Amino acid sequence: MPAASAPGTASADTSADVPDAAAAPAAAAPLVRFRGVDLAYDRATPASTGVDFEIRPGEALALIGPNGAGKSTILLGLLGLTTVLRGTAEVLGTTPRRAARRIGYMPQDDEIDPEFPISLQQVVMMGRYPRLGLFRWPGRADRRAVAEALEVVGLADHADRRFGDLSGGQQQRGLIARAIVGEPELLLLDEPFNGLDTKNRQALMRTLRRLRADGIGIVVSTHDLELAEQVCSHALLMNREQVAFGPVCDVITPEYVTETFGESHDHHDTHDDLVAHPHPIVGVNAPRRPQP
Repeated sequence: MPAASAPGTASADTSADVPDAAAAPAAAAPLVRFRGVDLAYDRATPASTGVDFEIRPGEALALIGPNGAGKSTILLGLLGLTTVLRGTAEVLGTTPRRAARRIGYMPQDDEIDPEFPISLQQVVMMGRYPRLGLFRWPGRADRRAVAEALEVVGLADHADRRFGDLSGGQQQRGLIARAIVGEPELLLLDEPFNGLDTKNRQALMRTLRRLRADGIGIVVSTHDLELAEQVCSHALLMNREQVAFGPVCDVITPEYVTETFGESHDHHDTHDDLVAHPHPIVGVNAPRRPQP
């Protein structure tokens, strides 16, 4: 599907420190390529339809839409956990299921009992288990990988703290460390910013920018337009079926946001703990549906 475009229209620069989508190597093969994909949890009823996009190393895609729009369905589809009813789904050059071990994933609901006596570094080490197999103990390389992952998310000084004693935002960042400690090529995050205060939101945004700079592809589901503008290179608007896909500045527009969320959405950030802010109005000439 061609990306959204705005011929002759200049877009506002909303975040100077977001890695440029064009900075990804031009010759790099896409990490993900979906073409006209319908996804289902059974073999008959589509949960997401007309999904058509691709992302390359160092790019970040925001899946944006209301609750029940099919964002989590797409993430599970990238892991090979849903059925492809129609179209072509390719992840890391193969089928989603075969690529799953090379993908880091943080689900929306991943609660660890706060009373369980486990440290942050032990939680992060769980992300190394697929590499270790059943009968290997973590070695020096695994411990080094855990330390590096904690440094990336800014929690190196909290490695020995009990996971349940960390703040909610710190726990979220710890779970992202668990997702990246296996050295994935692609990182999937399901609503990672829910419930975070401003300080932890900013820390998590810095983490995602750093991961992009390291060449990791990111797909994050959200209804947070600020997140998409400040962290992501591309956006895909979804409400059971795909509304639009392309560079963030060309897709997050009043027209597409209204089509996605309905007339009641005021094109402002919906998080109660942040000051609402206007988003740039950019003229677009983007296809609303995937092209054959």
